[in-house]
Amino acid sequence: MMINKIVSLVWIISGILLVISILLHNPKGDGMGGLAASGNSMFTSASNAENTLNRISWTLIGIFLSLAVLLSGGWVN
Repeated sequence: MMINKIVSLVWIISGILLVISILLHNPKGDGMGGLAASGNSMFTSASNAENTLNRISWTLIGIFLSLAVLLSGGWVN
C-alpha cells in the first residue's frame, strides 16, 4: 500500500514536470510571421539547451508512461 502511494506521487510529480518541460520549449514554427522573416532564422539547428530540454522531456515521458502502465495494471501493491 505504501509503495502504491509513492509510485502515485512520483507519477504525479513526473506529469507536472513533463508539462513544465514541454511549455519551456521554443515554438518550432513562426506561423504567418515567419514568411516575412529572413530565411536564416527558419532553418537554424537546435541549441544545446534545446537538446538538453528534449532529453529531459523524453525521459519524463518514459517515466510517466511506465508508471501509468504499472498503476493501471494494478501491478504495484
